[in-house]
Amino acid sequence: MIEDLKQQSNALLSRLRVENIPQRILTIRGHRVMLDADLAELYGVTTKRLNEAVRRNAARFPKDFMFQLVVVEAESLRSQFATSNGRGGRRYLPYAFTEQGVAMLSSVLNSKRAILVNVAIMRAFVRLRETLGAHKEFARALEDLERKYAAHDAQIKGIFDALRALMEPPKRPRRRIGF
Repeated sequence: MIEDLKQQSNALLSRLRVENIPQRILTIRGHRVMLDADLAELYGVTTKRLNEAVRRNAARFPKDFMFQLVVVEAESLRSQFATSNGRGGRRYLPYAFTEQGVAMLSSVLNSKRAILVNVAIMRAFVRLRETLGAHKEFARALEDLERKYAAHDAQIKGIFDALRALMEPPKRPRRRIGF
């Protein structure tokens, strides 16, 4: 039974191209989010159905779990991804779901696929957090090196100034003319 479920989940996850999930995580308003259309595609439902399920369970999605994009944000995303803004487009502004909002979606969309997709998305968020943490550690180490060598630069400059002063010929005292 458990092995059967694992095989089904592996087959489903391979079809979903789970490796593309991190590319679908965007940073909007300082939050890492996923858009409703991307989530709907992963969950195998239409964007309309996903948003309907969210509206029916609005109490489960406070503002820190999801928010609707404003026109400027939506247009910026549209221009970044070169999507159509003519006929066939969306009538409403997209919703962005934070990591907690994505987790809450699994309880609203109660299917095997939703559970499996949700696990994959949570893993992608964790990997992203780990990657960003590694970059922060690297940046911190680089700053430490810069500070260390900046101090060395000042010391080396002092050494060169002292060497130049030693290389100058000694100044002879001028003889005074007259009394």
